Amino acid sequence: KKEVIKKDTKDFENHISPKYEEIALDLENQLANLDGGYEKLTTTISKQGEQWHREIDIVINKMKTELSEIKEKHRDILQKHLNEIKQIQSLIKETLKTIRKIEKSTEVSSTIEYSSKIREFSKLPPKVQVSLPTFIPKPIDHEKLYSLFGQITPLSTATEENVLSLNQPTISVRELLDEPELVVAIQTGHEHLRSVACLNEDRIWTSGETNDIKCLNIKGSLVRTFKIKSEEKPNDVAVDSNGKLLYCDGTDGTVNIVKNGQTEELITLPKWTPGNLCVTSTGDLLVTMFSDDETQSKVVRYSGSTEKQTIQFDDEGKPLYSGNNNTKYITENRNHDICVADYGAGAVVVVNQDGKLRWRYTGHPSVTKYNPFQPWGITTDSQSHVLTADTENHCIHILDQNGQFLHYIDNCDLENPFGLCVDNNDNLFVCEFNNVKKIKYIK
Repeated sequence: KKEVIKKDTKDFENHISPKYEEIALDLENQLANLDGGYEKLTTTISKQGEQWHREIDIVINKMKTELSEIKEKHRDILQKHLNEIKQIQSLIKETLKTIRKIEKSTEVSSTIEYSSKIREFSKLPPKVQVSLPTFIPKPIDHEKLYSLFGQITPLSTATEENVLSLNQPTISVRELLDEPELVVAIQTGHEHLRSVACLNEDRIWTSGETNDIKCLNIKGSLVRTFKIKSEEKPNDVAVDSNGKLLYCDGTDGTVNIVKNGQTEELITLPKWTPGNLCVTSTGDLLVTMFSDDETQSKVVRYSGSTEKQTIQFDDEGKPLYSGNNNTKYITENRNHDICVADYGAGAVVVVNQDGKLRWRYTGHPSVTKYNPFQPWGITTDSQSHVLTADTENHCIHILDQNGQFLHYIDNCDLENPFGLCVDNNDNLFVCEFNNVKKIKYIK
């Protein structure tokens, strides 16, 4: 009994009591940060209001300018008709003057030669009535206005089961290789290869600057070629959990899925162009896109063809992504973070599944990497590592899930790496100019 009591005392002191203290401290921290969090939300709402006021002022000024232009056109129409009438009036005065002169004259010839102008001037010009334009105010739909302004998400209470293990086993973690190994280089037949997606451990889909997407096996044998509808290149390719091919077509603003060899439009984007895409662990589709005027970029989550979430601004209302048409490869990490390689910003931008900014990575100082960090492809592995292609420096950066630099892959004769993907065994596939390299980088 004494031994049991001694063991229980040790468990209470070393395991149970500290765990409860940890839980209590976490709740106290959440309470302490509560006011600050809500103040940030209030500030964000106020900024959105200010933005709306600015936009409304722009609309009002635009309408005033439009009204001034209509007024000048109205004036020109009336003035034109008035000038025509005055010209006729002048002719009538001249005619009347001539008639009176003939009337008083004793000359026979002028009287005989007189021709009546009454019929000519009796045909009156049409009466011109140019009506003023009208302004028809649209009724304010308060519910629609509220939904357009924004949305406050309901409270989300996540309960994570606390498991207390008094004899904690050591967690097996796969370590990175000091020297990554080149397994095979696959010749694709593409020129300007851009994207790669793993179909399974033996096959990959690849796309480049032409309108054909190729399925190849690890030996480099062509399994299948699929040509997209347009004559232009696909912006990106992905594979869903059922093995179906998806691709972005920037020419007509669509995201397409290939079923039984036939293309089916999944998403059509008016005023936006889809750039890159990935399939999430839940089967959703994440698509990066830019506006037609190339001033805005955002990430949109879709379930099938239905839009579920838009990620564009941080808590302060500032854009998360650079506003341009530059490539923005995207992937989802194992913790459901959404990772975007923003080439134009020179950064990897990572938000959580709610769209809240977690971290930015802008490169790692190194004496061997001379060019600015501008990431292209991005992918993640079973250890929640984030891997991104640094094309200008001919290497791959490996980060942990919190954005801390871990390692470079700068051997394997890498040259201008672009698109990336990782298979289920954590083998890395890297697009180069016209081939794909399979690299083993993890033990």
